[in-house]
Amino acid sequence: MASDHLSATFAALADPTRRAILARLVKGEASVTELAEPFDMSLPAVSKHLKVLEGAGLITRGREAQWRPCKLEAAPLKDATDWLDQYRRFWEQSFDRLEAHLRALQAKGKKGGRRK
Repeated sequence: MASDHLSATFAALADPTRRAILARLVKGEASVTELAEPFDMSLPAVSKHLKVLEGAGLITRGREAQWRPCKLEAAPLKDATDWLDQYRRFWEQSFDRLEAHLRALQAKGKKGGRRK
């Protein structure tokens, strides 16, 4: 298991089934049975995915009589987004520099005329 919170978040997000479960929980709380419906897997297999998500702090499980709803906990996703934002800024700055360079080359080409 991942040793830090951010690693646990990314490890949990690495699986498409877990991402699909989180996408379902964006719509609201759901039981394990409801979460398992779209998948061709056993309830214990879905429960294992839920355990990983719960361990990463991405979901919580409540208790209301026999109903144990799963609920999305988005705070770890904010931490992951904040971490990724530094790379988004890097790429935006790189593309801005590339655009400026291409414009300078284009302007230089217009001044020099077309060579055959």
